[in-house]
Amino acid sequence: MKTAFFQKLFFFAAALFCLQSFSCARNSEFKENKNLPKKDLTIKLSSGASVFLRAEIASTEETRASGYMFRKHIPDGTGMLFVYDDDQPLRFWMKNTPTPLSIAFIDRKGQIKDIFDMKPYNLNGVSSGGFVRYALEVPQGWFSRAGVSCGDFLELDFLD
Repeated sequence: MKTAFFQKLFFFAAALFCLQSFSCARNSEFKENKNLPKKDLTIKLSSGASVFLRAEIASTEETRASGYMFRKHIPDGTGMLFVYDDDQPLRFWMKNTPTPLSIAFIDRKGQIKDIFDMKPYNLNGVSSGGFVRYALEVPQGWFSRAGVSCGDFLELDFLD
């Protein structure tokens, strides 16, 4: 009788330990990256006005791959700028991304070429219409609310 009780207790404790270990591993693996550098960015509108936002800079393969994955809230007026070394066609998807985003594809001179809205968890992705150097993700609708459109320019002096 006692043996059965201790066996059940042992299996319960082992199951609890495994569940806790799995949960802790997932939580630590997917925490938001607070080590990304942040920069104040300026976008010059065709009207001559400027809009500003604070962006995390993802410039390594690892940080570009994880992007905004698992982030449940992205404040308005913030974004993530993906920086590439060379001009290339870019494709982004929303794997493991619960927050709706808008993305702008930007050429090496800073001109915004395309803007798309992206749905949470959508694996179809969106592609730049040509060769670009940067992609800027913001909360969905921010570009529209800020008056940003294709043809406007991201000032690139933050790269200095």
